Amino acid sequence: MDIIEEGYKTAVEKSKEYKDQISALSAEAVGETASLLKKMADMARPIVPEAGLQMMTRGKQDGKGELYDTVYYEQKFLLLGKTEPMPYRPDDIEKKVDNQYCVLGEDGVFYELMYSADGFLIDSYQREISPEDIIDLYGFDIIVMLYKAIEEYVSDQKELVDALEKVIAFIRE
Repeated sequence: MDIIEEGYKTAVEKSKEYKDQISALSAEAVGETASLLKKMADMARPIVPEAGLQMMTRGKQDGKGELYDTVYYEQKFLLLGKTEPMPYRPDDIEKKVDNQYCVLGEDGVFYELMYSADGFLIDSYQREISPEDIIDLYGFDIIVMLYKAIEEYVSDQKELVDALEKVIAFIRE
């Protein structure tokens, strides 16, 4: 019986020791989240031109809600997240923010795109945002979304390569 009690006490002590180590390491990992996000952005940068979206900088809306005279940003973006919009835009406090997004540009920089609409004109404000601020405003979901965007792009590329290999094999037969 003493051997069982001794083993049980040792197991409990090890459990406490590991719990303390896990807490310390978890805190350190969370502290390095912004660094991880920046490294992921650097790695994702080459795929943004192909996998990214053209985002509108401004446009007009007719009575039916259709857009016309639209102008787009020169670079494409990976859309990573959306947050509760700020009450007004930093460039013009008269403009209410209707939608606020976190994106990664072709240049490897994170931006926030803030869209405002007055019923006729839709325009946006673009500002650079640091990885630290991204974690504070958008949470850890941005890391997951960036990973998913890369994973989806790679998967699409693999499917395309597989399909092309089948076509070439069919043609050669």
